[in-house]
Amino acid sequence: MGGGPAKEHLLIAAPQAIPEGIVARLQKKFPDMDVTSIQVNSTSPKLVDVPASTFAKVTILVTFNVLPPDPSKDAPNLDWLHLFSAGSNHIQHHPLYISSDVTITTSSGIHGPQIAEWAVMTALVQSHKYKQLYELQKEHRWGKTGAGDDYHNVRDWVGRRIGVLGYGSIGRQVGRVAKALGMDVIAYTATPKNTPEKRRDPGFIVPDTGDKEGEVPSEWYSGLDKGNLHEFLRQDIDWLLVSVPLTKETTHFLGKKEFEILSQGGKKPAFVTNIARGAIIDQLALIEALKNGTLAGAALDVTDPEPLPEDSELWDLENVIVTPHVSGVGQAYLERAFQVLEVNLERRQKGERLINVVRRERGY
Repeated sequence: MGGGPAKEHLLIAAPQAIPEGIVARLQKKFPDMDVTSIQVNSTSPKLVDVPASTFAKVTILVTFNVLPPDPSKDAPNLDWLHLFSAGSNHIQHHPLYISSDVTITTSSGIHGPQIAEWAVMTALVQSHKYKQLYELQKEHRWGKTGAGDDYHNVRDWVGRRIGVLGYGSIGRQVGRVAKALGMDVIAYTATPKNTPEKRRDPGFIVPDTGDKEGEVPSEWYSGLDKGNLHEFLRQDIDWLLVSVPLTKETTHFLGKKEFEILSQGGKKPAFVTNIARGAIIDQLALIEALKNGTLAGAALDVTDPEPLPEDSELWDLENVIVTPHVSGVGQAYLERAFQVLEVNLERRQKGERLINVVRRERGY
């Protein structure tokens, strides 16, 4: 698309009102740019309640999923789309993604703190048998003091190993926290990270979080083929964090065979946490592995499909925690998303390369 007016026009289209302070800050920091913020009600990638005259001059669009139906016709001057989300899979069937050259950036990097806390919280709920303790509290019962009770059978995470499947911004923060708990961390990435430069995190990092230099993992593995994945899963992993993006290659990346390898044929059941996308896991295989003891348990913030059907067995399995895709939400979400935007606006002004750019050929 390219070209367009010299003056930048930034449109924020979001399902909630954007605080006036954020808009005022953008306008003050970038006085040569017009900033418009509108609240829309949209549940699918489409243009909603945006005046044609306003959208026609937009050069930068900031949104979750509100997109022009026909980018070349409805938004001829648009050359940059910034998503509030960490991924772009929800818009990958839209013409703007498929047939335009509009630059797309994401808010990857802002979710690490809250998702890492959710992952650790749910893992500890399982390992410390907190479900049982909570039931005792509801019944106003102190519980038994005998060591034979299940909630006395607790093993901490010190000296145990977490395998981070997808060592991006979220995986790096989980790895950082897990190491602080005394765990050994191993990482898995799509491409080899065999040099210090390749192990660095080039994206947005919330201050005092993550693993910028890639120094936390004791070992690195890579590849999108099952052979390399299986080699990673054989590394005596106690806790597997699933944090890869959903792509054609990662759809049902983990199934019956993978769970058997991970847990050494059931001899050492592992705990699985999925904060990525439900379809990365073969859900029927997951349920079977949880029921027959191949896996110790699972914490699932994502399922396939979503919402999880009421009759799914996952709801009632004692070794499973299910939450409604909320691990990434938090009071700081919008503020941090706009911090990513501001970093890129500054880079754009200076003619520098933007961060968090979606590479369409790989899907993220």
